[in-house]
Amino acid sequence: MKRTESTSSAQALKKTQPEEFDLVILGGGTGSTIAAWTFAGEGKRVAVVDRKYIGGSCPNIACLPSKNIIHSAKVASYFRRSKEFGITCDGFAIDMAGVRERKRRMVRGLNNMYMENYRKTCAEFILGTGRFVAPRTVEVTLADGTTRQLRGANVIVSTGTRAALEKIPGLAESQPLTHIEALELDEIPEHLLVIGGGYVGVELSQAMRRFGSKVTVIDRNARLMSKEDPDVCDALRSLLAEEGIDILLNARIKQVAGKSGESVSVVVVHNGDHNGVQNSQNGIEKVVEGSHVLVATGRTPNTEGLGLEVAGVELTDRGYIKVNERLRTTAPGVWAIGEVAGSPQFTHISIDDFRVVHGNLTGGNRVTTGRQVPYCLFTDPELARIGLSETEAEAQGIAYRLFKVPMETNLRAHTLSETRGFVKALVEADSDRILGFTAFGAGAGETLAAVQIAMIAGLPYTALRDAVLTHPTLVEGLMSLFSSAASAHNVVETRGAQISAA
Repeated sequence: MKRTESTSSAQALKKTQPEEFDLVILGGGTGSTIAAWTFAGEGKRVAVVDRKYIGGSCPNIACLPSKNIIHSAKVASYFRRSKEFGITCDGFAIDMAGVRERKRRMVRGLNNMYMENYRKTCAEFILGTGRFVAPRTVEVTLADGTTRQLRGANVIVSTGTRAALEKIPGLAESQPLTHIEALELDEIPEHLLVIGGGYVGVELSQAMRRFGSKVTVIDRNARLMSKEDPDVCDALRSLLAEEGIDILLNARIKQVAGKSGESVSVVVVHNGDHNGVQNSQNGIEKVVEGSHVLVATGRTPNTEGLGLEVAGVELTDRGYIKVNERLRTTAPGVWAIGEVAGSPQFTHISIDDFRVVHGNLTGGNRVTTGRQVPYCLFTDPELARIGLSETEAEAQGIAYRLFKVPMETNLRAHTLSETRGFVKALVEADSDRILGFTAFGAGAGETLAAVQIAMIAGLPYTALRDAVLTHPTLVEGLMSLFSSAASAHNVVETRGAQISAA
């Protein structure tokens, strides 16, 4: 009897003892995934916990699925332009279920590839809901209701962000689409109302318009992608307007009624212009009606329900996890990476965040400060930028030389019939150092990489100007750009105000 009691006590104690790991990762995004494979490949015992997705949002519901859908929309645009290429096409139809299935096939393939890498590296992927129950200790509730407790010598939090839903009367009740639901549509919305003129709103507006939807974009700012230079914002607005997208800027949403997917109406207080036409009357109220509404007005961090207070992890006043330049949180042995840590909201930044943590856990001294943050907006044509914009340079009082040429100067662009847009670069006024580069045109994201590498290497702009680049390629256009006449922008301070003079 005593032996039975002793055995039962030992079993109960074993159940309450956390499993020991070198590294526990809460949230399975791209940075987390690469962290798991890398640390496990170095012989560490690693566990990754995610509620739903293998590999996080990027391969499942965000970056890669959206670009997959966007490319299908580009193919549809080529059908419409077929005569331009000497090809007769008497008609075509969009099968959104087929578009969705192409995306799903890609996601399934990526999931299989990720799980194979988990097997190869011996990192453990756990599908469940995790929360801190003690310092460096995570309890995971599995699908069958059972729980596991994992204690890590170090813990990384990488739970990401989700689409923010503003407290607009009737908006939540309308059950709006976010990018997640929009990428799962099996029908073409008759009239899509897009709230927000940022990355997600602009990309999906163009894609859905090309599939055949009527699209209206509603944004509170005076310009689409309002943080960019005015010439970039104007070019994007012209692009969408010419494709038949209705654009309401300086617009505040007062109320939403109806249900997305059936019928929805949005009451807008409109201050400013409409598709570029200035409105002499401000504060005009109008009702915009559609079949679907998509919310793309920003992100909010996923920190609720994680038990962060139990772990000693503090948040910023904006609700993100508080970290230092090494991505350490306020709790010993706990780190945070990616969007939940307030890092720029790009997958490539979450990967670099992993490098920062990896460096600091393996004897290095890596920080997030001073790093380059490139980005690409996957409209057609693309918008890509690295380094300073003109607006930023002028705000910081930095004098610069501006090189700018239209895409029409790029011979490869002519072969593609893709001459819309421009490229421009900022070069330091008193040296040949490249300060920033912006491209709005075909292959912008790929061209940007060449300039970024030159910037990393500290090469002068003349190295790109004088390089022997393959002809005809889009990147060859950098020679034309840096051979063009530059305009000088000398920023001087006058009574605390900064003035830019060309």
